[in-house]
Amino acid sequence: MKILLDTHIFLWWNGHASLILPPLRRAIAEPDNEIYVSAASIWEIGIKRASGKLAVSGGIVAAIRDHGFQLLPITGEHAEHAGALPRHHNDPFDRMLVAQAEIERFVLGTQDPKVGTYGVAVLGLGGG
Repeated sequence: MKILLDTHIFLWWNGHASLILPPLRRAIAEPDNEIYVSAASIWEIGIKRASGKLAVSGGIVAAIRDHGFQLLPITGEHAEHAGALPRHHNDPFDRMLVAQAEIERFVLGTQDPKVGTYGVAVLGLGGG
């Protein structure tokens, strides 16, 4: 399975994995699954870190690699699709993740219930 992690799930994996619901936590740890982190999440973390809203030390790209995760770049197709999504969710970063998961046919690893309103495949809401 290919799983795209929501930003908060990636951050929790880095130090608070117990906050991640067990089915998603097991899926991330499963060696046969391919785990991705979007460039949008790196951007979001950088913005929040620079504004003082988030204390994250070290390089985010390095952390992605250290965990054995893959970086998912943002393409023009992703951006166009994200811009056309209904505004069920006001967070542009989350809409980008939804668009990327839909286009790439990834499962989105999230615990954000607003993301579930898009109909994208999700792991982490409720029991999984």
